Amino acid sequence: MTNIQFIQNQVNTSAKNIEATLQLLSEDCTIPFISRYRKDQTGNLDEVIIEQIAKLSKHYDEIVKRKESILKTIDEQGQLSPELAKKIKESFDLQEIEDLYLPYKKKKKTKADVARENGLEPLAKILMAQNNDDIEFIASKYLNDKVATEDEALQGARDIVAEWINENTYIRKNLRRIFQRKAVVTSKVVKKKKEVPIVTNPERVQNFVRVDDDLASKYSQYFDWAEPLSKAPSHRLLAMLRAEAEGFVKLNIEIDPEKSGQEAIDFIEENVIKNNRSEARPHLELAIKDSYKRLLEPAISNETLQEAKAKADNKAIDVFAGNLSQLLLAPPLGEKRILAIDPGYRSGCKIVCLDEKGDLLYNETIYPHQPQNETTMAMKKIKSMVNAYNIEAISIGNGTASRETEFFIKKIAFDKPVQVFVVSEAGASVYSASKIAREEFPNYDVTVRGSVSIGRRLSDPLAELVKIDPKSIGVGQYQHDVDQTKLKEELDTVVMRCVNSVGININTASKSLLSYVSGIGEKMAENIVAFRSENGPFEERKQLKKVPRLGEKAYQQAAAFIRIKDGKNPLDNSAVHPEAYPIVEKMAKELKISMPELIANKEKISAIKPENYTNETIGILGIKDILKELEKPGLDPRKAAKVFEFDPNVKTIKDVRSGMIVPGIVNNITAFGCFVDIGIKESGLVHISQLKEGFVSDVNEVVKLHQHVQVKVVEVDEERKRIQLTMIF
Repeated sequence: MTNIQFIQNQVNTSAKNIEATLQLLSEDCTIPFISRYRKDQTGNLDEVIIEQIAKLSKHYDEIVKRKESILKTIDEQGQLSPELAKKIKESFDLQEIEDLYLPYKKKKKTKADVARENGLEPLAKILMAQNNDDIEFIASKYLNDKVATEDEALQGARDIVAEWINENTYIRKNLRRIFQRKAVVTSKVVKKKKEVPIVTNPERVQNFVRVDDDLASKYSQYFDWAEPLSKAPSHRLLAMLRAEAEGFVKLNIEIDPEKSGQEAIDFIEENVIKNNRSEARPHLELAIKDSYKRLLEPAISNETLQEAKAKADNKAIDVFAGNLSQLLLAPPLGEKRILAIDPGYRSGCKIVCLDEKGDLLYNETIYPHQPQNETTMAMKKIKSMVNAYNIEAISIGNGTASRETEFFIKKIAFDKPVQVFVVSEAGASVYSASKIAREEFPNYDVTVRGSVSIGRRLSDPLAELVKIDPKSIGVGQYQHDVDQTKLKEELDTVVMRCVNSVGININTASKSLLSYVSGIGEKMAENIVAFRSENGPFEERKQLKKVPRLGEKAYQQAAAFIRIKDGKNPLDNSAVHPEAYPIVEKMAKELKISMPELIANKEKISAIKPENYTNETIGILGIKDILKELEKPGLDPRKAAKVFEFDPNVKTIKDVRSGMIVPGIVNNITAFGCFVDIGIKESGLVHISQLKEGFVSDVNEVVKLHQHVQVKVVEVDEERKRIQLTMIF
């Protein structure tokens, strides 16, 4: 099977499209570049399909490499038969390949190995032959100084048979299917965690964990839990695995020994026992049961759990990636002068004033809340800063004292309209202590840096959030429990996709933002920033070629994703690739107007026939994209930020009552529902069943991150700080 056939079995597109995509990838073209500027070659494949092709190609190479290693190992042992070699070469199922390799794999000495050393393998073959022989008599012929009795001889033979059964590829494959259909995941509390709780109400005392142990309480539902593994939601399986990792429960994957377990043994017997009247039958039955309980069940059980874990990981990573994409593409306020506030009580509110580019102009701390209550003085300072630095918007972090600070700000009588926003401050503290923040603000402490981040993420969420480890942004679930390599790869892909879909201003972009541009990377981003610092702002895209070590290939991949405002060439502030500039100039010339006059001229653009401008590199699809871009050059695909008003009567969880209908903002999405910020510390949960009438398979079908919604309070649990919400009312 070729790599193209392998990929085509899993991707719904033509072999021609796959071949073209693989060719472009082999030429070091990036996925954003291929999907945007090589549509005609790939048949208009989007980024998701191209990423899938790239991953499958890598997986194919891994399988081929593994097969080569296995074939070499078995051959070196002198046991590679033509039949076995053919089976391994023709298989592209890694699990099946590993099953074929199992008998030849180096392992610790087994019971079967000892039996072979004692000369009992011929006896095992006689048992498997199932001729109607006198087994006891035959066994007596294999007695020696290490095998004293017929029973010992037969036990050794059965050990060998049990191993053969365990190594049977067909049996293992079918047992996996039984486990996949009928396995049950069970969790039991670890005995040492069973303690009498410290409670004031004797009626509540149980042989359980201490109720004052928040972590134990979090996992209490899994202290005696069982459900079919195939029906266990991904988030629940990950929660159980975390509870096991933290020592609270013991997890087990099993099938009902009376039903499914017997089904497994019956299946093995059907495929091993061929002569019911043979004297070997009782010995084979014992070997089968031993093989199943000692070898097959533990191995297949572990495989099944790992497979379920991998699926749960993928689901959690998909949810996280979707949330991150929505967060990064959240509406920006744009280039405005912003006053940002990191609210607090005793330590005060940290204030920074930022210019249109996000540069720090001024910082101060005010104390409008308890215990200082310097409200009047704080109001005067805020008003003075708004006037002095021509502030257009105020950004308030949504942490401690956020609502009180919002109310305080809205009481100030400003001399001009000033928009007030409450933004998520998740990850701001991580950024403030990071190397990136220290490089940007070496002379300021973490509190100032955190406030700057709160202000900048209002101006441009994408540009600011790329500086923070996505796992610290607060939009995932169980992100520390999933496969970390897969998670990082997926999140990096999401960030790159978002950055390149928007484009970046090369004269204001940070090193972090630049590093995600197609073809750039971290080291090249450093070179660009250094070149910009030394030579001043870029005036045209082709200046990129002067950046040290930025070659022709990197320029090809990156150029169209950077923007230069007010540069020498107006196309440099658009998504038109420099390779297409001659085409645009030809269009303008044939229309007898200048190229700047063509840009945004819908009447002239609509008269252009795409088929007249194709060439070897750019086909009809590419020309149509150019025309769309010319109509609205440099258009930001993101919507504009909007001010949101929480219910002024809801300040803490004590103000929340069942039946209330309140406004909120979706601040996290999971597989089982979404969390909504209703203006207090505790976010409320809208379960997936409460999103809308009827069945919902995917939460993202109904809501998006940062969406403004109306929710109804169903239940409030002040003690556990949980709020149940519904969007059905």
